[in-house]
Amino acid sequence: LFFCVCVCARGSGYNLLRDPRYNKGLAFNERERETHYLRGLLPPAIVSQELQERKIMHNIRQYQLPLQKYMAMMDLQEGNERLFYKLLIDNVEELLPVVYTPTVGEACQKYGSIFSRPQGLYISLKEKGKILEVLKNWPERSIQVIVVTDGERILGLGDLGCQGMGIPVGKLALYTALGGVRPSACLPITLDVGTNNEALLNDEFYIGLRQKRATAQEYADFLHEFMTAVKQNYGEKVLIQFEDFANHNAFELLAKYGTTHLVFNDDIQGTASVVLSGLVAALKLVGGSLSEHSYLFLGAGEAGTGIAELIALEISRQTKAPIEECRKKIWLVDSKGLIVSSRKETLQHFKKPWAHEHEPVGNLLDAVKTIKPTVLIGTSGKGQTFTQEVVEAISSFNERPVIFALSNPTSQSECTAEQAYTWSKGRAVFASGSPFDPVEYDGKIYVPGQANNAYIFPGFGLGVVMSGAIRVHDDMLLAASEALAQQVTQENFDKGLTYPPFSNIRKISAHIAANVAAKAYELGLASRRPRPKDLVKYAESCMYSPLYRNYR
Repeated sequence: LFFCVCVCARGSGYNLLRDPRYNKGLAFNERERETHYLRGLLPPAIVSQELQERKIMHNIRQYQLPLQKYMAMMDLQEGNERLFYKLLIDNVEELLPVVYTPTVGEACQKYGSIFSRPQGLYISLKEKGKILEVLKNWPERSIQVIVVTDGERILGLGDLGCQGMGIPVGKLALYTALGGVRPSACLPITLDVGTNNEALLNDEFYIGLRQKRATAQEYADFLHEFMTAVKQNYGEKVLIQFEDFANHNAFELLAKYGTTHLVFNDDIQGTASVVLSGLVAALKLVGGSLSEHSYLFLGAGEAGTGIAELIALEISRQTKAPIEECRKKIWLVDSKGLIVSSRKETLQHFKKPWAHEHEPVGNLLDAVKTIKPTVLIGTSGKGQTFTQEVVEAISSFNERPVIFALSNPTSQSECTAEQAYTWSKGRAVFASGSPFDPVEYDGKIYVPGQANNAYIFPGFGLGVVMSGAIRVHDDMLLAASEALAQQVTQENFDKGLTYPPFSNIRKISAHIAANVAAKAYELGLASRRPRPKDLVKYAESCMYSPLYRNYR
């Protein structure tokens, strides 16, 4: 198959080598070098994409520091797009922690120092009143997925302001590598409304506005202008993924724009979907149905309440019981202790559904001893909060305690895999948000699961895009969970895994996309007609290929 590239004058070959979308480096063949004025601009050797991949992987493995590997990958993305995605797809288990969590957290912290070339769109308060014009500065017109952040709550690292751009860039790299969405259809955006991080405001290398964060009406007006401009410029079928907004804004934005735009919050909905899938799979190991278990969360923010609500929704769907009854099986602990009804007046609105009748309990350990949960889930953003006493307590009344320590990056994980397996004497069914190596305990190897959102959002996004969905519905998130859980094999279960290996991620994403699209069609939310007969095959056919094209 040959593709036409508009190179029609001497000197254009030089530009071709500097366009990451078309550059192939030494893989340009003799005819292409002749036709596109590349003679003399490249050494005479002609190499395959496979050899280029081997060489770059060899070079990346020489770096000692993860941040060096991250920077090498970002340089490759800026120089040779297809080779970048070929590397990421073929070496996903090795490179996922490099281009995303946990390394992306350090990259965001140091973004000002390592910044060399801009990626994505930066829209600051200076552009108020002109956001539509700014969007039109982006060269691509056919955008299908936008990931946007205001940098206020980056992973478990807090307010990183404009330097949060590493998150949308990393997420969209995964939309392409894992979900097959075309790179040209992806747009990373950072909304710079200031930062309250004093260290950044005083950092000479900081790349954002040097002012305190906009709040209240000023913030709401700015966001509204942005959301209106996106819909006006790209239409209503562009998926807008909110990423790493602070709790108070995240819930409000999802509620406000969920009925008028195609919006998705990965921290609330993506995390919930991937964790529900892990729990469904974990039940194959511990027995019982979702409704027969009790759940205790440490952390009652976006992730914690989002997961809790999706679990309650699924229990309600399975048992036909009212959602209010199903919520009573789920308890949350925040910084002030167990969320109970006597605290209702002082609670933020998103915590109120979880305020059950119970005497006050001041800390996690006492809550574990009182509630006696079968499932313990950490979304606190605070490392080492699942102490030895906590793990031993839940293990004392559960043969197979389910422990999910989900906070990112690794330093913020509520406990390590080794701690969970050691303190539970090898009985815990464990998963974490960031990756941990296999653990040997008492002569047996335990492989921890990773409840990584990257299992869900790329396939979810592909399903939304390929069906032409106009809104996101909770049932589509349940469909994504269900599809992921179905991909866990008996061999995975035998190793104690609650998630399938990432090496099969494109196949997994195709099944998730098909399930999500099927639900969109069933709910009447899909606009692409006619509906494809085989949605899995259609999903696979829609996926971007990183293989080099031959140019005429």
